[in-house]
Amino acid sequence: MKISLEKKRVLIRKIQMFFLEERGEDIGELAADQAFEFMKNEVAPFFYNQGVHDARMMAEQKMEALDEDIRSLEKPTHRGG
Repeated sequence: MKISLEKKRVLIRKIQMFFLEERGEDIGELAADQAFEFMKNEVAPFFYNQGVHDARMMAEQKMEALDEDIRSLEKPTHRGG
């Protein structure tokens, strides 16, 4: 995952704020960076994969609806006998 240095710094500050506000711990930039790297490498893939799964399910539902819409355009055929 590519992330700009500026965005990473913002996220590191947010991690520091979280630890301070939620746990009363004043952690340094290095500790926050390590927490960030852990979340990025170990936790984020689970959320990413769930997003991929959700997108696949939505695409399948849309394709089913599109197939039904296209089939509804078919004209009946009659064979004379």
